[in-house]
Amino acid sequence: MSPAVKNTQSRRVTAKGIRPAHPQPSPAMDLAIANRQRTRKIDRRRLRQIVSSLCAELGIPEITLGIHLVGASEMTRVNETFLRHAGSTDVITFDHSDPVTGLRPAASPLHGELFVCVDEAVLQARQFRTRWQSEVVRYIVHGVLHLQGHDDRRAADRRRMKGEEDRLVRGLTQRFSLAQLSGTVRIGE
Repeated sequence: MSPAVKNTQSRRVTAKGIRPAHPQPSPAMDLAIANRQRTRKIDRRRLRQIVSSLCAELGIPEITLGIHLVGASEMTRVNETFLRHAGSTDVITFDHSDPVTGLRPAASPLHGELFVCVDEAVLQARQFRTRWQSEVVRYIVHGVLHLQGHDDRRAADRRRMKGEEDRLVRGLTQRFSLAQLSGTVRIGE
């Protein structure tokens, strides 16, 4: 590099001056998002941004993650085949990393798959008077927390995990318009 060439880091001009466009480093991501449902249109590019922001917030340095957006019938098949539970559910997490005991350090890589039921998100959104897009994001947050080693089988662990889930969803809601996950915002959704 010649002495006249300067670092050309991405910068953004603001009212207070120049600052880096991305203050937090993004995790190394191998992220595949498969939309195999027809209930709702989903902007996978925006979902990728949300997942990247989530992983940066959690200090996860590297992820290899498959997110499968599915309908109720496919979720029922996955739930019954792999977990031996009847019917559909909101999210199923498959951890493909080496087994460890207890919580993983925050800075450890994630390797897994999430099956997210969009039909269930629509139903839950009606029940809890929220948007289905927020429910989809909540399910992804929940799955990522499981991949980090969080457990929700005992009441105390469930409360702790739910608190962390709520905190993360609030933060993502402040950084992103989750309604835009559908590509176009429709009144009443």
